[in-house]
Amino acid sequence: MIPIHGARPKSVQAYRRRPGAYALLPRDGKVLLTFQSTPVPELQLPGGGIDPGETPMRALHREVREETGWRVRPLRLLGRYRQYGFIPEYDMWAEKICAIYLARPVQWVAPPEHGEHSVVWATPEEAAERLTNPGDRAFLRAALLSRT
Repeated sequence: MIPIHGARPKSVQAYRRRPGAYALLPRDGKVLLTFQSTPVPELQLPGGGIDPGETPMRALHREVREETGWRVRPLRLLGRYRQYGFIPEYDMWAEKICAIYLARPVQWVAPPEHGEHSVVWATPEEAAERLTNPGDRAFLRAALLSRT
């Protein structure tokens, strides 16, 4: 069973399943995040939807490069969670199936391709407080802050 983070689904609402790949990107004591200014300002793990015919790894590489300008080396799948809600960019209600990968930023190649995205480097502690999405926060805390 894939856990739900955030709002529970509304029984009267139809949702379209939207798989996505997202990256937890630690480097030199910081975490690479993306700030999306529109349509709703959000601090996020880089990543996004998997397009039809695209593999999760290809989507992960594409999305991270588009949103941050970095190339990454995926290390492993940390897990998945569900998120239900409205996606204004696509004008749709979605059941997002978010696969979270631990990866390493290995090479900066260009500024973010989308003007609404900007790069944010934060300590894991700052990121755990500032990430907008509760699922992103939970995975970050489990992977980077729960070590003893």
